[in-house]
Amino acid sequence: MARITQVSDTSAAPEAAALFTAIKGKIGMVPNLYRVAANQPKVLAAMLGLNETLAGGAFDARTREAIALAVAGANACDYCASAHAAISAGLKVSPSTVDAHLAGQSDDPRTAAILRLATAIVTARGMLEDADLASARGAGLSEADIVETVAQVVANIFTNYLNHVAGTDIDFPARKVRAA
Repeated sequence: MARITQVSDTSAAPEAAALFTAIKGKIGMVPNLYRVAANQPKVLAAMLGLNETLAGGAFDARTREAIALAVAGANACDYCASAHAAISAGLKVSPSTVDAHLAGQSDDPRTAAILRLATAIVTARGMLEDADLASARGAGLSEADIVETVAQVVANIFTNYLNHVAGTDIDFPARKVRAA
């Protein structure tokens, strides 16, 4: 049950209403996470802007979604696990691969290295050991890949934590990453 209001279309401030219109135009609906963020329209705008900017980085949509799932798994965020599992399904990612990504794993060596780094960042709260970076580099990740991974992790921690605080109602097929 939501602990912070999920702003409705009719009660949205003008800036949030404009963002809702843009979101609906792109994906056909306004996810409850965005409705929570709309309590402060600048936060919603920042969230959307960060994600849009990161979408222009070197990582493709499947890699970004793999990171989102790994971070959701590491932070036990059922909302983000549900949302990103649904997005991944839309990208034709198999259910078993989604499960692996939630566990921070991948059969693809490059994706596996990115997910190891991402989960290490979450677990260590950013205070990585030299060995973590050496492992990432040894797996072929460039400096740009490492920086982009950090950015993706931070963007997803933001949504995970907002969902934890808000108790956001899940509006995607529900996935549990923690015991009920």
